[in-house]
Parts: sequence; structure tokens; C-alpha cells
Amino acid sequence: MTDTLDNNRKRWLALMVLCLGVLMIVLDTTIVNVALPSIRTDLGFTETSLVWVVNAYMLTFGGFLLLGGRLGDLYGHRRLFLIGLVLFTLASLACGLANSQALLVAARAVQGLGGAVVSAVALSLIMNIFTEPADRAKAMGVYGFVCAGGGSIGVLLGGLLTSTLSWHWIFLVNLPIGVAVYALCIALLPSARGHAHGEKLDVAGAVAVTLSLMLAVYAIVNGNEAGWQSAQTLGLLGAAVVLMVLFIAIEARVQHPLMPLGLFRLRSVSVSNVVGVLWAAAMFAWFFISALYMQLVLGYTPMQIGLAFLPANLIMAVFSLGISARLVMRFGIRRPLSVGLWLAAIGLALFARAPVNGSFVVDVLPGMLLLGLGAGMALNPLLLAAMSEVSPTESGLASGVVNTAFMMGGALGLAVLASAAVARTASMEAAGATLALALTGGYNLAFLIGAVFAAVAGLLGAVLLRTASPGSTQNNKDNNKGAAASAGTANRAAAS
Repeated sequence: MTDTLDNNRKRWLALMVLCLGVLMIVLDTTIVNVALPSIRTDLGFTETSLVWVVNAYMLTFGGFLLLGGRLGDLYGHRRLFLIGLVLFTLASLACGLANSQALLVAARAVQGLGGAVVSAVALSLIMNIFTEPADRAKAMGVYGFVCAGGGSIGVLLGGLLTSTLSWHWIFLVNLPIGVAVYALCIALLPSARGHAHGEKLDVAGAVAVTLSLMLAVYAIVNGNEAGWQSAQTLGLLGAAVVLMVLFIAIEARVQHPLMPLGLFRLRSVSVSNVVGVLWAAAMFAWFFISALYMQLVLGYTPMQIGLAFLPANLIMAVFSLGISARLVMRFGIRRPLSVGLWLAAIGLALFARAPVNGSFVVDVLPGMLLLGLGAGMALNPLLLAAMSEVSPTESGLASGVVNTAFMMGGALGLAVLASAAVARTASMEAAGATLALALTGGYNLAFLIGAVFAAVAGLLGAVLLRTASPGSTQNNKDNNKGAAASAGTANRAAAS
């Protein structure tokens, strides 16, 4: 694929277009949250039914990530990216024009399906376009920033569109973006067969793992409402486990498995995905819990919350545009990953001591700065580690796996953190604390747990990951003939 993208400028333009498509997906996970009160009033949702505006998206998004990645390997990554983009854009149109609860929820489910396909294959497209170590590190830095910073941009954009126009525009704004990304992808990305072309789709495995993930996501996102020890939650989680065991048994026997189990014998894949689960849980603690603290305790507006995240986003942008790549080329994957995660853990620990009457400069900004620094350092090497030793025939699958790890880690982490916060708040209220003090106590506990997640993730990365740069990957071995060649590439990258 890189041979056909011999024009360096064209490759970087392709990266920008791919990242714009991914940004549209990332924005959608948070932009809707700001508009939920307006959607509830306009369409007459109850408090219980309103959650399906979010859950319908999460359900299909989480369920189809693995299948979307494997379909890209079989039928071509560009083809699947464009199919997912069309699904997401058309579903956005349906959401924007929705005049009933059923239409909005159904369209959100289709949005999640399209988003899953786009997310699952975008990472593998980037890895296949950029095979030189220095360029790949830079490209992954940009991709990591889009994934990490898109959420807080969504809060700003959601508040702006909802307050100045209406909630319909948080979906309709996707239309021109989707059309532009589609046209540019046709022009910039070459059409190519999937690296696993000719293999049969493992239908039984696809059905088993998709149902397993959908049941698990449904159980997790409804766990706080239904109760974690309820028959519904335990039954759904039990069914998800049974289906996952069935999936593994199918994969061990079928000739062309959806997910070759040997993939997890690669240490970089298995370790990076465990780290990804923990890191996603910590990131959700940062984004969602800190937003709740600023809104419900400090009284910030949605626009002020978005601006509060701006310092962290700026730091991540600076890292994604060069510093992160140079750190990876200079120190390898392991050290920037572990140090970044530990800095994020310290940032969350600072939030864990935030008081009821906290100020932005003293109680919000320091944590934001450390979390932005930590995310800027850690996300690029984490993504590189997840994909570094994977063969081209399984790059789409590996991309789907790491996205699933982030998705499930974030969903499970948020459920655990929200449950801990609610329980702590309830106990403090029962003891006579004011609502503001009780909420702060619950959020402090959630931040502390998130800090532990990030610290453990950093420790696992430091101990279990090999010290490797992007030059020592399976995809690159034909282009890198030893340590001297990799060092020369790193020196040229540092000088550029």
C-alpha cells in the first residue's frame, strides 16, 4: 500500500482525512451527552428510556468492533472504512431528522454499527500507509490525540450547537464532514484487496463474539440501574461469558478463525490490551467524573467545562505533532508509556483531593495539566505496542481488538467508578453531609480508584512490555535491517 502512496504529502493528507473520520466518531460519544436534556424535553423521553439514546449506540459499537476489523482484513480496509462512513453519515441524518423516540434510538444503533467499522479499520489503514518507524510514530501520535482529545471537543461543540441552534444539529453537522471524508478517501486511499483475501469468514465465531460483546455491554451500561447483583445483570454477564467460551472453542477448531488465538501469544498484543483496559477506565474517570464534579459541585456550564479541558487538549496536541514520536524513537515504547501513565495517575490523585469550594487554578488546572501530559506521552506508544508485532493479514483484527479493549475498559471502568461514587455519596448523605459535600466525597473516591488503574497500567507496561521502537516490528522488518538502520532513522526523525 505504501508503494502506491509514494507522494509523501499525499500520505499525510490521507492521515488527516482518516483522523477527521475518526474524530467524527469520537465526538459522537460525548456531544450527545450535552444535548440529552433538550432531547428528553422535545421527544418526551422518560428518565429510564432516555438512556437508550446512549446505550443503543454503545451496544452496537462495542459489539461489532472485532467483526468490523476482521471484515477489513478479508475485503479491504478502504472498502470497509467507506461502508462504515456511509452508514454513520446516513444514520446521523436520520438522527437529526428524528421526530420520535423509536426513530432516534434505531438511528443511534445504526450509528454505532457504522462507528464500530470505521474505528476498527482506521488504525490498520494508518499502520499500513506509514511503515517507516519515524513516520509511523508521528502518524500514531496524531491519531492518539484525536482519540484522546475528541471527547472534550465534543462537549464544547455540543454545548455550542445545542444552545445556539438545536439538538438536531449535533447530528446534522456530521453530514458535510461525512461527505467530504468520503470524497477525499476515494481520491487519496488506493483500493486494495484485504490482506486476508480468499479466506472464508468465520460466521459462527462472528455471531458468538458479537452477541457476547453486546450482552456484556448491555449488562455493564445498565448495571447501576438494574443492580450489580440482580438476576438480569448476573444472567447477562453469565451468558456473555458462555458465548465467549464458545467463541474461543470455535476459534481453536475452525480453519480460518475470526480471531486466531495465536495473536495473543504476542506479548505486545496481550500486554498492551490489558494496559488499554486499565487506561481506558482511568481516562473515563478523568473525563466523565471531572465533568460531573465541575458541573454539579463547582457549578460550571457545559461551555466552561469544555474550556477547562482545553489546557490538556493543547498539551496533547503539542505531543501528537512531534514530541511523542521523538520520545518513542529515542526511548522506545516502554518508558514513555509507563511514565505517561504514572503522570496521569498523579493527575487523578490531585483530583481525588479536590474540595467542595475548589478553584480552577488550584484544584482543576494542575490535574488537567498532568493528565494532558500523561495522555500525550502514553497513548502513542500504547497504540504502537498493540499493533507492532502484528502481521498485515491480521492488522484489521488487531485494530478491532485494541478498540474493543478501550471500549470495554471504559464502559466497565465507568460502571465501577460510578457505583463507587454513588455508594460513597449515599453513605455520606446518610451521615448528615450536605449534597455538595457528599457528591465531592463520591467523586474523590472515583478519582482515587482511577489513579490506581492508571498506576497499575503503568507498572504492567514497565515490567512486561519489551523495550522496542516501531522499527522492530513484524510489519517493518523488511525495511529495517538491524539496530543501526533503526538508529539512523531515529536520528533523521529527530533532526527533521
